Amino acid sequence: MAEQTLANHSDRLNAINIYPVADADTGTNLYMTVRAAAQALADLEPSDVGVTMAAAGRAAMEQARGNSGTLFAVSLAAMAEPLAGAQRLSGPLLAGALHRAQLRAWSALSEPMPGTLLSVLEAAATGATSIESTQNGDESNQALAETIDGAVSAARDAVVLTESQLGVLRDARVVDAGGVGLLLILDCLRSVILGEPLQEDLLDGLSGYKVQDPNIALSMPEQEGVEVMCTIVLSPLAAAGLRMELGDLGDSVIMSAVSEEADDMGAYPWRLHVHVPSAAVALDAIRAVGDPSNVSISALTANAPEDVHDLL
Repeated sequence: MAEQTLANHSDRLNAINIYPVADADTGTNLYMTVRAAAQALADLEPSDVGVTMAAAGRAAMEQARGNSGTLFAVSLAAMAEPLAGAQRLSGPLLAGALHRAQLRAWSALSEPMPGTLLSVLEAAATGATSIESTQNGDESNQALAETIDGAVSAARDAVVLTESQLGVLRDARVVDAGGVGLLLILDCLRSVILGEPLQEDLLDGLSGYKVQDPNIALSMPEQEGVEVMCTIVLSPLAAAGLRMELGDLGDSVIMSAVSEEADDMGAYPWRLHVHVPSAAVALDAIRAVGDPSNVSISALTANAPEDVHDLL
């Protein structure tokens, strides 16, 4: 359901995608990331909630696209941890999973900012926890329904607030695209849990989101640079060092472990994302400490500063 919903909304999400760069691809990136998770589950044997969520998270991490896609993938993988061994979802488990997700997502980004998907995720976790804390550990379906309602309602309020939290959004009179995308995904989860249709009025009144609103991303100044993403196996110490170096070379650095299982040398697979002026400088730093796989390089504007394909 989330895959189809994001496909339906991708054009509008792209149109308001102006932060951290106006590259008009947040809708597409979230859709592609969720599609990777959905395809992994299509081939999975029936299993408990934690195993299912972990498989979806790993697939999403390996195929994550862009800032929003990467942060969502990190969140999805983190949600699996409190759900390990659970045969069904409950209110306490959902609240715990959302709390774990928001902690992991905030820590994955070197310079987290309010007014983004992160704020919406944090609000969803807080909303779920607020409801769950009044239920005295109730694991009934009714308690679960009330918990997801609290999460979605709080997330919706947080989306509205994004416009006032970031100057670039306030000036353009739009809400954050990644935040809206996450809200849509949460409403899909609510729909499945409650057995109800998606909420038709969920996005009503969001600044810049009406069909007739202009494509604000197309009117923003072009920004030079590229987005580099890859998977690399490193020790935690080496990963921390690379993260710091990439922070000096560029911005929007996201780094999170794909798996909690280390190899025989104590190294973990990490998914890495960074915006840099030149792909070459990032790849040189990455290759100096390890052998990257699943590398992707995308221009942040239509005018790429170099032939990125020659660097792969």
